[in-house]
Amino acid sequence: MSDSNTTDFTNPSTFILLGIPGLEAAHVWISIPFCAMYVIAILGNFTILFIVKTEPSLHVPMFYFLCMLAVTDLVLSMSILPKTLSIFWFNSREIDFSACLTQMYFLHCFLMVESGIFVAMALDRYVAICHPLRHATTLTNAMVASIGLAVVLRGGMLKLPSLLLARQWPYCRTNIISHTHCEHLAVVKLACADTRVSSYYGLFVLFCVIGLDGIFIAVSYTQILRAIFSLPTNDARLKTFGTCGSHLCAILSFYIPCLFSFLTYRFGHNVPLHFHILIGNVYLLVPPMINPIIYGVRTKQIRDRLLWFITNGGT
Repeated sequence: MSDSNTTDFTNPSTFILLGIPGLEAAHVWISIPFCAMYVIAILGNFTILFIVKTEPSLHVPMFYFLCMLAVTDLVLSMSILPKTLSIFWFNSREIDFSACLTQMYFLHCFLMVESGIFVAMALDRYVAICHPLRHATTLTNAMVASIGLAVVLRGGMLKLPSLLLARQWPYCRTNIISHTHCEHLAVVKLACADTRVSSYYGLFVLFCVIGLDGIFIAVSYTQILRAIFSLPTNDARLKTFGTCGSHLCAILSFYIPCLFSFLTYRFGHNVPLHFHILIGNVYLLVPPMINPIIYGVRTKQIRDRLLWFITNGGT
């Protein structure tokens, strides 16, 4: 009888997402800011895409990369929030095994894509500020498209081994995931197999992607700052720095919560589980919400076009 109660989940048909264990009574209240961030992210990023599409003067590399960032943020938001809100509102906890792995894949794949897009945007600012005469010939439309394709392929290929490993593992412990979505480390804990290869590969990918991207961005902005401080007047310095200030804010809003979440998950063994889960959601929800706000407020071309559209009713 006990054997029948300990079901072998070698090929589970579904996983059960618990949401935020310990805060079940507050799920409805937690859903309010989550839903607000989701709505802002959807409306904000679609607005960015619409403005860039309808304004020919914005058809330049900087805004093409911004559109790539907006699409990435939309994918990240829509990958997790609908299911999370269905848990909070309707107690719909089941998720198909294949759907869970697909969610996990898209989530981490597009996090790597977003990091790559920030590198591409740093490259654009570096060429525009440090080598302005080469900008038009270096970052052509074909080059921008190639960079975008390379960023997507990098994310997709680097995440694929983790997906294949997760798909072949036996899950003989349980099919209950203590999270709001199929987070990779939460799924790994359910496997009753040696997952060290996956853990080592995950660390390798993290340090390769975040580490190398961070180094490239830091080097780019070191050169940019040197070029800015070499300008003859304060007005010129402020104007030039303003063109990359929004980019710096977006980078910080992405990398700081991401690294904080990773460090607390890996080393914060005394941190309550519900705190881990909340932080894990914040670093996925805040950048898609805040990026269109940052670029809408700090980028004059987008701000002016949006104000014109509002005051003229789109005519």
